[in-house]
Amino acid sequence: MSTAVNLIKFLWTYWKLNLAGAMEFRTSFFMMAGMMFVNDFVWIFFWGVFFNRFKTVNGWELSDVVLMWAVSAGGFGLMAVLFGNCNRIANMIATGQLDLYLAQPKPVLLHLLVSRMSVTAIGDLSFSVVVYALFGDRSAAGIAKFVLGLFIAACLFLFANIVFQSLAFYIGNAEGLSMQLYNGMIALTTYPTDIFRGLARLVLFTVIPAGFISYMPIALFRQIDVVFLLQALGAAFGAAALAVLFFYRGLRRYSSGNMLTMRQ
Repeated sequence: MSTAVNLIKFLWTYWKLNLAGAMEFRTSFFMMAGMMFVNDFVWIFFWGVFFNRFKTVNGWELSDVVLMWAVSAGGFGLMAVLFGNCNRIANMIATGQLDLYLAQPKPVLLHLLVSRMSVTAIGDLSFSVVVYALFGDRSAAGIAKFVLGLFIAACLFLFANIVFQSLAFYIGNAEGLSMQLYNGMIALTTYPTDIFRGLARLVLFTVIPAGFISYMPIALFRQIDVVFLLQALGAAFGAAALAVLFFYRGLRRYSSGNMLTMRQ
C-alpha cells in the first residue's frame, strides 16, 4: 500500500510542477492552449457545413460527429497533459537520453512519461469539455459515460504511442515512423468509423485501434453496446500490457549515451 501511495504522491507532485512550469509564461500558455481550442472548433464548423448538405452519412448525424470529436480531442488532451513526454521517447532512445531515468529509483517508463506536459493539449481537453457540455447528455449517467469514453481513448492513445515510439529500440531512429503512425491514428479517430470497409476497418480495430475511439458516439453515447464496451476496455488493457512489455524488452537493447545532463 505504501508503494502505491508513494507513486500517487510522485505523480501528483510532477503534475503540479509541470503545470506551474507551463503557467510561468502565462501569455504563451493561454495563446498556445487557446489556438488549439479554436483549431478544434474550426473542424466542427466544417463538419457543420458538410452535414448542412448531407444530413446523414451511413447513419451518422452531426451530433454524433461532434461527440466523436469531443472524445477524440478529450482523450488525446488528457493523455498529453498527464503524460506529455510520450512523443519524445523515440528521440530519447536514439540519442541515448534515457540514462537520467535509469538512474532514478522510480519506474522508468512512468517517470519518463510524466516528466513533461503538453501545453497545447490543455486546449484540446478544454474543447472536449465545452463541446460535451453544449451537445452531450448532461445527466449523471451521460457524464459518467463521457468520462469512461475519455479514459478509454486516453489509454488507447497513450499505449499505442508507447508501442510506436518503442520501435526505436529495435530499428534505430524511428522518430519519423512513430510520429507518422501516431498522427495517422489521431486523424482516423476524427472520421466516422462506418465510412471504412474491409481491410481498412480491420486495421482500425487492431493495428491502429482508432476505431474503438471514433465509434463511441454510436456504441456508448446513443445507447450502450455492452459487447463493444467490453471489447474497447479489453483493447485498452491489452494495449497497456503490450506497451509495457514492448518497452521493457526493448530497454534491454538500449545503449547508454554516456551523457551527463541536467533535468530540463
